[in-house]
Amino acid sequence: MDDDPVKIGKKNDDIPILGPIKDASVLLQTNPADEAIIAIPSAGTELLKELFTILKNANFQKIRILPGISQIVEGDAHLIQMRSIDLQDLLGRKPVTINLKESLAYLRGKRVLVTGAGGSIGSELCRQLLSGGAARLYLFGHGENSIYQINKELRLLQEEGVGEKATLVPIIGELKDSDYVDYILKQLKAEAIFHTAAYKHVPMMEENPVAVIENNVLGTENLVNAAVKNGVRRFVHISTDKAVQPVSVYGTSKYICEQIVLSAGERVKGNSCFTVVRFGNVLGSRGSIVPLFQQQIEKGGPVTITHPDMSRYFMTISEACSLVLKTGGVGENGGLYLLDMGEPVKIRDLAEQLIRFNGYEPETEIKIEYTGLRPGERLDESLLSGDEMPSLTDYSRILKINRKTPLAINVQELLDELRPVCRLDPSLPQNYRNAALLKDILHKYKVICK
Repeated sequence: MDDDPVKIGKKNDDIPILGPIKDASVLLQTNPADEAIIAIPSAGTELLKELFTILKNANFQKIRILPGISQIVEGDAHLIQMRSIDLQDLLGRKPVTINLKESLAYLRGKRVLVTGAGGSIGSELCRQLLSGGAARLYLFGHGENSIYQINKELRLLQEEGVGEKATLVPIIGELKDSDYVDYILKQLKAEAIFHTAAYKHVPMMEENPVAVIENNVLGTENLVNAAVKNGVRRFVHISTDKAVQPVSVYGTSKYICEQIVLSAGERVKGNSCFTVVRFGNVLGSRGSIVPLFQQQIEKGGPVTITHPDMSRYFMTISEACSLVLKTGGVGENGGLYLLDMGEPVKIRDLAEQLIRFNGYEPETEIKIEYTGLRPGERLDESLLSGDEMPSLTDYSRILKINRKTPLAINVQELLDELRPVCRLDPSLPQNYRNAALLKDILHKYKVICK
């Protein structure tokens, strides 16, 4: 089906071209079909909403979509990249047009390491990096199944002609092991690192504060130190809006990680570039509210929301990753960057849209219940602290953050105090896994706001 009157009524390889699309219900009466494929990579959110409504009303059993323009390097989409349309396609903003081939030119012929490669952000970075001309793409993670899955997916994409023939190398390892991290970077000779690996579930991390500091903070310290020592030229750290005046241990861990990476930028020499990219929530990530709401709707409800006024900044995974890859090439050493997240979205509005997306009416067919704020949560998030000022860059939706005053804490001293809590020090056995002491240290350095 097509809306172009010049094409309607003609044939393409003996296949009739029907239209206009708004008449899908009528057209299907004489041309029965079960599945619809939206093959318009440049389609914005409003057009996708319109097409989805038309196709739903035409009783298509399956609606799939080709990747958005931000995920296509050469201008052609491959059928192997098709996936079912979901809510994030209808909620995202008009996609920013990024020439990925141009953006990824700085990685051509290079050895690129992605930590947390099996996660939502890490795996999407890998999909887009596949087309960047990297010589080797190292898929690093500590979860065997997730690394297996992304490695398998990328190889299948390559077999079907997507991207270039980068050598894919899956690696299972622990960032918490400093000797191993130093060893593996020395062996891999990675020239660029995209660091996405982290524990992220806020309420769960409130119950396991030592684990999140050990994994996120000390793991990042190990990776940064090894990267500096082994001459990694580009290091891009993925941060979050929860690092802004954090009230959770997770947010605090990401704030400290930002400072570790930025301070590394001060001590590297030559053309090395250590940068941080901060953004809010991504739609549809593993463990996020969209998959949770979907599961609750499929069970018949209720959909649970912590508070009727809760709001968050959202961006699609593909857009966030395209902008991260762009920032990795244009960012300055020691720079902290913020992705333009647009306006915050009410979680209740998101729930209602997802309920309607599934063909139900909120409250009458699927109930919404409020459960109250959980530990470490707040009603809304900020993208900037009061001590930070954003400035425009030459690149759409990428802002640079500048501090009004110098950092007030000594990061190295903080890390030295945290280390005996996370790792057994025979001279300080009473500190080991002491969650109360950990919280005291965080309050002492004023890196947690509660």
